Amino acid sequence: MKELTLIFYISMAVWLLSELYYKKVLISGQTAKKKDKSTLNILWIVIIPSIFLAVFISNMFKFPISKGEWIFFLGEGCIVIGILFRWVIIRSLGKYFTVDVSIREDHKIKKEGFYKYMRHPSYTFALLTFVGLGLFLNNWISFAVAFIPPFLAFNYRIKVEEQALIEQFADEYLQYKKETKRLIPFIY
Repeated sequence: MKELTLIFYISMAVWLLSELYYKKVLISGQTAKKKDKSTLNILWIVIIPSIFLAVFISNMFKFPISKGEWIFFLGEGCIVIGILFRWVIIRSLGKYFTVDVSIREDHKIKKEGFYKYMRHPSYTFALLTFVGLGLFLNNWISFAVAFIPPFLAFNYRIKVEEQALIEQFADEYLQYKKETKRLIPFIY
């Protein structure tokens, strides 16, 4: 179990460092139309306290999801998959991925790969990482604190982002919305 705890702390550090890297490097440039409406700041204001509060609660109160050790492996698996696939999706978007909501002059709607099934796979895998955190902490209250506030913040950001995409692409994006789900293929 000590090894898994070490892997957990390493993966959490990788997660934080990767998100800080994205925030620093993948900000939109001068040529992009900025449409963010402070959603990036809102995400950080919500996410950081959620993580710390979830960890604090798990150390203070016992309200286990499971008595078996499998929950720790499932949680860590979700964290690692979330980090890796978010990176893959960010790379697949290339110059069109920015941490702030913005539209480039030559912007195109990506409709292949994960985007064939869901409109926001980067957010899906970010949220999977929060699910993993809640599972690893093995505490129902921590799970709710780790997942619900970030989910609500991401949902607000999605509304802002989709409004910007509708303004830019009109019917093309509206048709794409009809053909795909928001975060979970075939479900939501």
